[in-house]
Amino acid sequence: MKYIVETQKSIEQASEDLIEAVSEHKFGVLHIHNLKETLNNKGLEYDKECRVFEVCNPHKAKEIMEIDTSLNLVLPCRVSVYEENGKILIGMIKPKSLLLQLSDDKSLISVAEEVEATMIKIIQQAI
Repeated sequence: MKYIVETQKSIEQASEDLIEAVSEHKFGVLHIHNLKETLNNKGLEYDKECRVFEVCNPHKAKEIMEIDTSLNLVLPCRVSVYEENGKILIGMIKPKSLLLQLSDDKSLISVAEEVEATMIKIIQQAI
């Protein structure tokens, strides 16, 4: 259900390259959550880098919500660039797995497969 790859890039470079790849594939970054910064600002000491990108293609989001409106609960897609055990990783929950666990509508399969394939290309381009 998870798709996670390692990169030799820094958090900063992987994040910049992810943003560029998202744009090239006609998706957009809606927001970036810097979890390390957020936790530290709340007085909680956390030393690992973790940035969560909310990524969306509005046409695909509309298509998914027209099939099953309740799937707005898992939109937009999230891609994380994070540090774990001294490695920099880029990962996501696979959209097809997620959507098909939440809805029985078979018409979701093709759009979920398309979104997942594009998201994998985006991550691969960022590594």
